[in-house]
Amino acid sequence: MSYPLYAVIDLGSNSFHMLITRQLADSVQIVDKVKRKVRLASGLDENNILSNESIERGLECMRFFAERLQDFPKQNIRIVATATLRLAKNRDDFISQANQILGHNIQLLSGVDEAKTIYKGVAYTSNIKGNKLVFDIGGASTEIIIGENVEPLKAVSLDIGCVTFNNAFFKQGELAEQAFEQAIIRAKTKIATIIEDYQTIPFDVVLGGSGTMQALAEILMHQQKPTIIDYQFLRDMQQQLINSKTIDAIDIGGLVGERIPVFASGLTILIALFESFKVESLRLSAGALREGLLYDMLPSTKTIDIATLTINSMMTKYHVDQPHSQRVLNLANEIFSACVNSWSALEQQDEFILNAACQLHEIGLLIEYKKHQKHGAYLVNNSQMLGFNQTEKQTLAMLIEQQKEAIDLDKLANQLLPIKTCAALLVIFRLAIMLASRRQDKHLPKLRISAEANTLTMGFESAWLDSHPLIHDELTQEINRVAKLGINLTINT
Repeated sequence: MSYPLYAVIDLGSNSFHMLITRQLADSVQIVDKVKRKVRLASGLDENNILSNESIERGLECMRFFAERLQDFPKQNIRIVATATLRLAKNRDDFISQANQILGHNIQLLSGVDEAKTIYKGVAYTSNIKGNKLVFDIGGASTEIIIGENVEPLKAVSLDIGCVTFNNAFFKQGELAEQAFEQAIIRAKTKIATIIEDYQTIPFDVVLGGSGTMQALAEILMHQQKPTIIDYQFLRDMQQQLINSKTIDAIDIGGLVGERIPVFASGLTILIALFESFKVESLRLSAGALREGLLYDMLPSTKTIDIATLTINSMMTKYHVDQPHSQRVLNLANEIFSACVNSWSALEQQDEFILNAACQLHEIGLLIEYKKHQKHGAYLVNNSQMLGFNQTEKQTLAMLIEQQKEAIDLDKLANQLLPIKTCAALLVIFRLAIMLASRRQDKHLPKLRISAEANTLTMGFESAWLDSHPLIHDELTQEINRVAKLGINLTINT
């Protein structure tokens, strides 16, 4: 059976990207990604004229992409150009030739349209509810959007970007402290022109997914830290760059070579955004412009986020007993609700990963029962899971692997999430699985749950415990197991 292919091409100011996907039932599968560092913005002169050399670099990339596009129906292709081609006075010289090569017309996005599409991509691939402030730092522009759930409320595109700032402040490759401060001041001056419009709308979380934020997240992962970017980390990175003295001498663990040339300039813009919007921390999003374009093309995906599509697809693929996974999920939600306001390690958004674990905890059974927890963890770690970032995938795999029997404390210590958060989620998850082990609704207990700091008390009807001696015994053993996690579990009748 064949499935329709979709292609999205983003002609960015720094890189040209091609994303190829296909739709499998209600899930999206990435088939291929192609990326070329064209650095189109570096070819703009002071009069916003693209050099012949940069045009030719871009057209060469178009010839590469054109080969692949022959396999797609026209209606399944979206090709967009962004900030550099908005600025370039001779953009028609490039676009007309590129259209001919591709056999498909390039759509030049306005700054606001680009920003709104970025927000769609972030919202579609995010599991976070509420108001979101989104930053996207490109080669020649930075998009700032605030929205409620999946709807953008305000969107703007500013002509500050990591390539143009690199040319303006770090062109000679020197990383002087004065250059950083000048770049930050320039960015804050631009941001100041729009900041008042955003101050009337509160936001619950700040998200970003462009190259600068991805580079910072990769550095944090290399350091075995949660991929949450805070202001102090940005300033620490700035100092490391200043100590390096030149771009060629940058040697930061986790920072890959292709990100190095514009890392310093992107960092200055992000520092300016943090200071202007008084941001405390930023989380990496799983999607941005390309995902927003794809979302607009795909049929039947407008009312459900991509993480849910991913979970539903995996449950179908691995023949999960869905009524049973729902039982486990309901119990886990009941326990989580009792704990979230009393356990400082938990936040409401942690329920997302707990729910995913409940729905997918038995995927390893399709391979075999023996070591099915390890099989399930392997499948999660090695599956393409759109809508999940690396931290979420790692936590999900850990929960599935540690769902029963002895607890491996080392596996919790090696997580990107704080160990206390992992421990809290694991306790709730294991108890939910244990209490639903008879796999029938009529055998579920009626619970009385109370929680205080590091303490969980669960009350059962004595008749239920008497009629479920195996579960009662497992609960008794669990008291000692979770004590190793610093949680005091009490079972009452």
